[in-house]
Amino acid sequence: MGEQILSDIKVLDLTWYIAGAYCTKIFADYGAEVIKVERPGEGDPARMMKPFLNDDPHPDKSLLFSHLNLNKLGITLNLKTGQGMEILKELIKNADILVENFSPGTMENLGLGYESVEKINPKLIMTSISNFGQTGPYRDYKLSELVLNGFHSMYNSGQPDRFPIKMGGNICLYQGGFIAALATMGAHWAAEEQNIGQYLDISLMETIAGDVDRKTVDMLSWAYSEQGIYTYRRDAAELAVKHIMPAGTFPCQDGFIASLPILPHWPRFVELMKNPEVDKIRFPEDIMDLDIKGEIDVLWYDWLAERTKRQVMEEGQAVKWFATAINTPEDAVNDPHFQEHGFWVEAEHPVTGKQTYPGAPVKIGEDSWKIRRTAPTLGQHNQEIYARIGYRPDEVENLHTNGVI
Repeated sequence: MGEQILSDIKVLDLTWYIAGAYCTKIFADYGAEVIKVERPGEGDPARMMKPFLNDDPHPDKSLLFSHLNLNKLGITLNLKTGQGMEILKELIKNADILVENFSPGTMENLGLGYESVEKINPKLIMTSISNFGQTGPYRDYKLSELVLNGFHSMYNSGQPDRFPIKMGGNICLYQGGFIAALATMGAHWAAEEQNIGQYLDISLMETIAGDVDRKTVDMLSWAYSEQGIYTYRRDAAELAVKHIMPAGTFPCQDGFIASLPILPHWPRFVELMKNPEVDKIRFPEDIMDLDIKGEIDVLWYDWLAERTKRQVMEEGQAVKWFATAINTPEDAVNDPHFQEHGFWVEAEHPVTGKQTYPGAPVKIGEDSWKIRRTAPTLGQHNQEIYARIGYRPDEVENLHTNGVI
């Protein structure tokens, strides 16, 4: 097996749930040796998060956990025992990077704040991912994706005449994990050059508050503080210039498409529709006349009813009209572009069998990203990892019997 770009990096993973696990997943997928440390008996709570294979709740059947922990080695360790802490310190000695996302203060309470860890391994990069950072009045507040959305952009999300709504899924948590990985990698390279360690305090709230999602135009905080005004929710049609061209989500033969045209695209719409009634519309006077919008909508819906979503997308692309198919998960996996790129990859898991996983988000040469192993079962690599720090197989069994691992 060829070397990957991060093959020389060793990461100690003290994360759980999504953001921290996604951070360390990026390292693992590009070749770093990532040792995931879990609680004995229970493991990462993400093991019991949906979706499950065949809707069967089982610690090794969570497809979310399988995705987030691909390519990692897995051990169990009880950090509430003295021997467990000594073992962790031994593992820290051999690590380049430590990532944790416990509540602020937890590592200090364990005797493993950065000042203590630095004495064990002066070149270690330690990254702490938390909801609101390690300091400040919100540092101990709990957080969910809903709360995170509320802090950064939910006020601007949704229909103008309805309540604010959050984005789907866990987008913010994944983004926070990605930014943590990016910052950690930069710190690692700096440490290599300067022969020093670093401590990174990653606030999920601030990784999101500092982006431009739905703020590029409005800049919510700036608009209020500088002008004393609030921005507001706008629907898709209003996001485009108000005109008769269809903007938003629409049904077609086999699902839905989305379109978002702008005013200069009227000639492309005419070319797309190939309809004499549309040809009669004058540019720009008539397309700003919303009184005739109903007539255009009828022609548009009739046109869509005769086409699949892929046909709409391809015909739109042919004339440079902004329209796309809205894919189901099955559509995405079978999409010919992804298939040709080899984006989706298969791997055999010991419990769930052969599964399809998302592949490389970035391609850097032939072997930069690969599946070396599937997500670990709980404690799967205990014997292998503990042997490295001097424990015989029978001693590892004793550690298990005594509740240390």
